[in-house]
Amino acid sequence: MNEPELPTWLHDVRAAALTITGEELTRFLPPEDAEARRGAVLMLFGGHSRDDGYLLLTERAHHMRSHPGQVSFPGGSIDGDETPVQAALREAEEETGLDPAGVDVFAALPELWLPPSNFAVTPVLGWWREPTPVSVVDPDEVHAVLPAPIPELLDPTHRLNVRLPNGWISPAYRIGPDKDVLLWGFTAGIVTRLFDYLGWTDGWDATEVRDVPSYMLQGDTSRRPMPVDPDPRLP
Repeated sequence: MNEPELPTWLHDVRAAALTITGEELTRFLPPEDAEARRGAVLMLFGGHSRDDGYLLLTERAHHMRSHPGQVSFPGGSIDGDETPVQAALREAEEETGLDPAGVDVFAALPELWLPPSNFAVTPVLGWWREPTPVSVVDPDEVHAVLPAPIPELLDPTHRLNVRLPNGWISPAYRIGPDKDVLLWGFTAGIVTRLFDYLGWTDGWDATEVRDVPSYMLQGDTSRRPMPVDPDPRLP
C-alpha cells in the first residue's frame, strides 16, 4: 500500500491501524473453520486537523429488513477478484456518489467478523483529500449521508450505551444535526476502540444505557427521535 501524504493529525491514526490487533477491536474474529462472506467498509476521515475532522457515515433505509435505520460506514460485499480497498471505494461511490479519485487510502484494520450475517469485514481507512458533494444515491438502501465531526464523537455528552432486547450492550453516539440519530453496534465499536487506542477519548458517563429504538429492530418507515426523558440509569 502506498504511503500518501497525510495531514499531521492522521499520522497517529495510520500508526495505530498498523499496530492494533483484531482482539483489541472486537471479540468477534473470523473463525478459521468456517467460510465467511467477505466484505469491506470505508472509514473515511475528512478535515485537516482533529478540530475540523469528521467521519463519513450513512444511515440505512428504515424499511430494510436487515439492520433498518442503522448507521454504518459505506461498504458491502467484496465482488469477485476485488480487493477490500476496491470494494470499499466502489460501495462508497454507489451509496453516496463519492468520487474515489479524491480519496487517499492509507491503512486497513484487521478483518473483523459479524456473526449474525457471517461477514468477515475489512475496515479500509482513507483520507478525503479532495471532498466532493455526496448525497443519497438510492433511497431504497440509504436514508441519509451523515458527516460526523470528530469533536462531537469525542464529546462525553454525546456518548452512551444502548441495550438490545437480548441484553447485549453496545457503545453508542448521538449524531446528526439534532443529535437524534444513534450510531451503535459494529460501527460504533470500531470507532470507540480505535479512538480509545489512540488515547483520544475522555471521561464519559458509561452508566447511561438506553434501549435500542424499535424502528432499528422492526423496520418502521419513519425516523423516531430518542425520547426526551432519559431512561433510568443502571446502578
